[in-house]
Amino acid sequence: MKTRSPRLAVRALILQQDRLLLVNAYGGGISDLWCAPGGGVELGASLPDNLIREVHEETGLTVAVGAPALVNEFHAPEQGFHQVDVYFRCTIAAGALDADWCDPEGIVTERRFFSQSEMAGIRFKPDSLVQAAWGDSLLYDPLELLVK
Repeated sequence: MKTRSPRLAVRALILQQDRLLLVNAYGGGISDLWCAPGGGVELGASLPDNLIREVHEETGLTVAVGAPALVNEFHAPEQGFHQVDVYFRCTIAAGALDADWCDPEGIVTERRFFSQSEMAGIRFKPDSLVQAAWGDSLLYDPLELLVK
């Protein structure tokens, strides 16, 4: 098998009124898994600039990017897939959630805020998401299996 470098992605931890913004992780309703908004890094742009672009594409919101909160690795060994996500604390600088917003890539079709207690009733990744969002330290979460 050809050796590939891990994919690098950025994600936003956006708390508003003590509720965390999450988006559906897979398009087309194929999974009930939720994740923080964000996505793959494009060459030649900083991590914060990539995150601002990704959050806007998926939610219509403009964010201010703060400090990193979590570095998480996902992998699917049988597929040769390995992704490193860097999560940043963000605040909303402009915009509001709109149910009619369309992700240009067609992946994100749902976006909503969840309280910490509501998180216990949904499926989300990474496992350390609650600790990262409501905590105050920088976390590292190594090699978690990718799930659908």
